[in-house]
Parts: sequence; C-alpha cells; structure tokens
Amino acid sequence: MTTTRQPALPAYDHRPGAGPTLVFLHYWGGSARTWDPVVERLDGRDVLTLDFRGWSRSRGLPGPYSLRRLADDTRAVIADAGVTDHVLVGHSMGGKVAQLVAAARPAGLRGIVLVGSGPARPAAEITPAYQEALSHAYDSDEDAAGARDTVLTATELPEPVRSRIVADSRAGADGARAEWPLHGIAEDITRHTRMIGVPALVVAGENDRVEPVAVLRDHLVPYLADAEFLVIPRTGHLIPLEAPAELAEAITAFAPVG
Repeated sequence: MTTTRQPALPAYDHRPGAGPTLVFLHYWGGSARTWDPVVERLDGRDVLTLDFRGWSRSRGLPGPYSLRRLADDTRAVIADAGVTDHVLVGHSMGGKVAQLVAAARPAGLRGIVLVGSGPARPAAEITPAYQEALSHAYDSDEDAAGARDTVLTATELPEPVRSRIVADSRAGADGARAEWPLHGIAEDITRHTRMIGVPALVVAGENDRVEPVAVLRDHLVPYLADAEFLVIPRTGHLIPLEAPAELAEAITAFAPVG
C-alpha cells in the first residue's frame, strides 16, 4: 500500500492488484479508513481510497468543499495514481460525488456502485430546518456519538469501530463539516445523474434512517439508465462498517476481476 499526499491533492492510498481499480469515496464524517473492513475482504484487488478535501489527512486543504470540488479532486487523484480502468464506489455524500464524476463519462470508467448514496433528487424531508439541525450533528464528541447510535447505525459495532466513527466525524474542517448539510445534501443533480453511461449498482440498508430504501428507489434509481438495486438486510446507513462482508460480495459480483 502506498500513501500519497501532494500539496494540491487530497491524501489517498493505492493498493496495486487486479483490476478494474475500485475507487472508494467516503461519507460525510467518514474517511478513507471507513472502507477498511470492505477493502480487507477484497484481497488481491487494485483499490484506491481517499480522504476528501477538508477531512482526516486532507483536513488542511482549503475550500471550497462543494460537491463539484470533491468531484474534481477525485478525478485528479485517479489521474495522479495512474488509474485508467476503474469502478467508482461512493457512500452517502461520496455517492453523490461519484454521480458527478461519472456524469462526465471519464475514459476507463466501467461502472458505479452507490452505497446508501445521497440521491440525485433530494427527498422532501430535506428542509432548511433539517439542514440546520444536521449541520450540528458533529459539534462535539457527545453529539457525534449520539448521531452514530440513533441515526447512522442499526447494528452493534465493536468499540474500536464506534470510537473511530466519532474520531473521523470530528476530524473535519469547519467548512467541510458545514458544506454537506447546508448545501450539498439539498442539491438536485438529476440532470447529471441522467448522463451516467455505465452500469450502476445501488445498495441500500434495510434499516437506513438517513437514506431509506424508498428514497433511493424513488429519488435515485429512476435517474440511472442501467441500474441494479440491492437491499442489505438489517444494516443502517454505515453499510461499509455494519455489513462489510455482504458489501464486498456485492461489489465483487458487480465488478469482477478482468
């Protein structure tokens, strides 16, 4: 595994292996290591994970932290890593970023996996009052732990993982923590999502309270030209941490080696 951080690029990790490369994009409050339990189950695969601008090892990079800036960063990281044959795997906010990247139809993109993704068309529940409340979800360790236990997860997780969720959510720059709830979550990107020209796999958590099954079915799948829809039983929103084996299996079936 090689770790790279250049002044203008987010930090990323690239593990060489069999392709196509799986490019993992994390959720609001997550980091590259959110994907560790999934990546560990993808032995031998070429894998790239990154810390979005303003988060974790990339916290010091300046804004703006908009979805389009994160999409531009993703394309730059893919190019910097020399990846030419790839599948995007985006979780929550990372799924919305992945949609914007895929909409540009980059050369070498084979498919897109959207895991508990921010939908193309925001749900009716995304009101200004909801956004304002969400923007304070990570204000303190106690707030972050409360969000983890009452909103983000639906299963019991080991204590080291529980602690990591809080640490990662608190490791965002102020501007990055505010951008998604106050702006990105409410952005309608249906025009872009309709432009995606590769197969898609939409993965939902049965008990996801952030992006429920019905929201993904009604506000995301209809805007994808070629989409499969998979519901993972019992899991909440943090599917990469709650059901990593099932998610790794689904990704492998959708994007096999070769």
